[in-house]
Amino acid sequence: MKDKGVGDTLERILKATTIDKIAKFALGDDCGCSDRKDYLNKKLPYKKRNEKKP
Repeated sequence: MKDKGVGDTLERILKATTIDKIAKFALGDDCGCSDRKDYLNKKLPYKKRNEKKP
């Protein structure tokens, strides 16, 4: 699966280091992780190689 933006990359890093489990334990199941991921993907998306700047 390709990352759409920084949010996806950060999510993979947090899962690999098990920090996501610590956050869910400390903050509960709704720790805001999915909201953060969506926000970062919208603000800092990865561009396709062939995509030109507007």
